[in-house]
Amino acid sequence: MRHFRPWSQQLQLHPHLHIIIPAGGLSPDHTRWVRSRNKYFLPKKVLRRVFRGKFREALKQAFQDGLLRFEGKLKLLAKPKIFAAWLRPLYRKDWVVYLKRPFGGPEYVLQYLGRYTHRVAISNHRLVSFIDGQVTFRWRDSADHNKQKSRSLSVGEFLSRFLLHLLPQGFVRIRHFGFLASRRRAKLLPLCFQLLGAAQQPPHEEHTSSTEGSPDLYPCPNCGGPMRVIERLTAAEIQLRSPPRTSAAA
Repeated sequence: MRHFRPWSQQLQLHPHLHIIIPAGGLSPDHTRWVRSRNKYFLPKKVLRRVFRGKFREALKQAFQDGLLRFEGKLKLLAKPKIFAAWLRPLYRKDWVVYLKRPFGGPEYVLQYLGRYTHRVAISNHRLVSFIDGQVTFRWRDSADHNKQKSRSLSVGEFLSRFLLHLLPQGFVRIRHFGFLASRRRAKLLPLCFQLLGAAQQPPHEEHTSSTEGSPDLYPCPNCGGPMRVIERLTAAEIQLRSPPRTSAAA
């Protein structure tokens, strides 16, 4: 999954990507689940150099295909020689790539995604005041031990920064790839669960019931993956939680 986030704590334009990579995937013939190695998946120095090279080449190709638009002070970059001169130093700079170790489980993945995927550039609790045409808001300074600080902007500047983060029409903030892609998810995701469930069983239990020896695990009737009981309801509780029944007369 790739998540695009264009803002910083001070609402300045700061395009960057949050990417979550699963620790494994389907084999080319889709017959087994291939787990990742136990060691960290990629050296940071290698990743930042490869990403820098691929991003630079993609930017160069986009320019040659006429996909880039230059407005205002950037109009000069529309000339091939000037664009090439501007692009050349980017290859000599060290690009920053921040990597995190794998999540501790699905709960942590949901917590991480919840902080970023469904938020706007600034939330209401960070707004402090609006006095004399000045908007004051709180921001966290990561360069100063994440201290909370205040910043005041004129209404025009505040709105200008906020509107920078409205995505263009047709631009999708969250994209899924591989077995999570929209066109393939319905077919491949159940297959992944099925293969994961088979891979978790010891070899001598291949022909035994998946619930044997583990009373809290049940096979999913749709994909065959293991399900764990998290709550048991009495008949009265089920009736209370169920939708109201309509009478035959109605």
